[in-house]
Amino acid sequence: MPKGRVLIVDDEPAIVESLSEMLQSWGYETSVAADGRAGLALIEEFRPSVIITDVYMPQLDGFGLLREARALHTEIAVILLTGAGTVEMALRAIQEEGAFHYFEKPLDFTKLRLVVERAVEYSEARRENDALRRQLRDRGAFGELVGVSEPMRQIYALIEQVAPSTASVLITGESGTGKELVARTIHNLSPRKNASFVAINCSAIPETLMESELFGHERGAFTGAGARRLGCFELANGGTLLLDEIAEMPFSLQAKLLRVLEDRKIRRLGGSHEVSVDVRVLAATNRDPLESVRRGVFREDLLYRLNVITIELPPLRRRKEDLPLLAQHLATILAERHTRPARFLSPAAIEALQSHHWPGNVRELRNIIERAVIICSGEAIERHHLAPYPLDQRARARSEDTITLPIGTPIEEVERQMIMRTLKKTENNKTRAAELLQISLKTLHNKLRSYRERGLLVEGDETRLKADLIAPGEPEHHGIERRGRVD
Repeated sequence: MPKGRVLIVDDEPAIVESLSEMLQSWGYETSVAADGRAGLALIEEFRPSVIITDVYMPQLDGFGLLREARALHTEIAVILLTGAGTVEMALRAIQEEGAFHYFEKPLDFTKLRLVVERAVEYSEARRENDALRRQLRDRGAFGELVGVSEPMRQIYALIEQVAPSTASVLITGESGTGKELVARTIHNLSPRKNASFVAINCSAIPETLMESELFGHERGAFTGAGARRLGCFELANGGTLLLDEIAEMPFSLQAKLLRVLEDRKIRRLGGSHEVSVDVRVLAATNRDPLESVRRGVFREDLLYRLNVITIELPPLRRRKEDLPLLAQHLATILAERHTRPARFLSPAAIEALQSHHWPGNVRELRNIIERAVIICSGEAIERHHLAPYPLDQRARARSEDTITLPIGTPIEEVERQMIMRTLKKTENNKTRAAELLQISLKTLHNKLRSYRERGLLVEGDETRLKADLIAPGEPEHHGIERRGRVD
């Protein structure tokens, strides 16, 4: 298979013949033309990655061919040749006209070979970039979400179904997967799109301030309350409210939230009357909500009230086919935001991104692309623009997923370390850990109870697990126990 296609345009037959033979010996497919107009006519038929053209020719000169070829296909790299060049002409060719390179005759074939290799890589990267842009424009984006993988297509279909309704939606997924983008897309596709979208992170606000943030307060309701303040429900009235990290909401406040969801009325702190609100509530969490219920930190009745429809976002590592499209999308919008020249990612850069495990998901990818866009001085983001991160993360990702033990370690200790490392990896999600270990949830709990009774848990393990160990005789299924009642 040829390395690429090169169109040679020159009115000197000897140069055309020698260049064609040389390029073919280097592994390229070639086509030739005697002047610029003939060369232009060959572009659509031959579809070259690179054009090597003389500057001075009849019919259409090299600069004219450069301009018209780039107007037809921006990805084509054009290399200009001249026997009577000047510094001014070289600067004009590259800086003003957009030539890839400029050579004076007689040619340095060693240098020409390197330049053609780079030109083909540049052209292919631009061609792939244009294809990604078309893919993004035609079918790769849904609202603010980007991706063409099957998991994302299923999410798009579900969003289309639920967006026109007023049903509550619970959005789950790891940190950085784009849960807020899903919520915004639902809002933007709903009849409420012209009203407010308000998001509140339940884990970022102190418990003492959470009620005021949600429901507002009257002047003098507490020390420092110098004026009436509207809460998120009133700010989102007529629109959509996203309760992000809902599983982190203080347990004492969950009953009040449930009542508001049922009655559609709120009372500000220090207020004497209720205020009716019309708000569609969406909720998001990066935790297993059933596990949170079982641990007693999340109300079962509130979960059922919010969980009319569930949308589970896959982590980026499980939809890597979306990564080139997503990376290109981020590069485009971030280059525009920072007014930088970077427009696309080279194949080597895409390969480096594909090799990463992405524990931080789309948020991590965005940070890496933003850094690359800022430090990149040309159009193409290369592999080194991503360094030292994430390229040096591959070994660390592998080390996080492996356990090294000396020969002779007792089987019971091997088992204990495997269980504890798996729990750490799943952020103490025992249901997920049991699935990975291919044991029942009951067996996992029995193992943990045994480790604690025998003093085999280290301090960090003990702290993490002490609130989670189930009582003896608890059934294997993780059924939901009712805790508390609606006040």
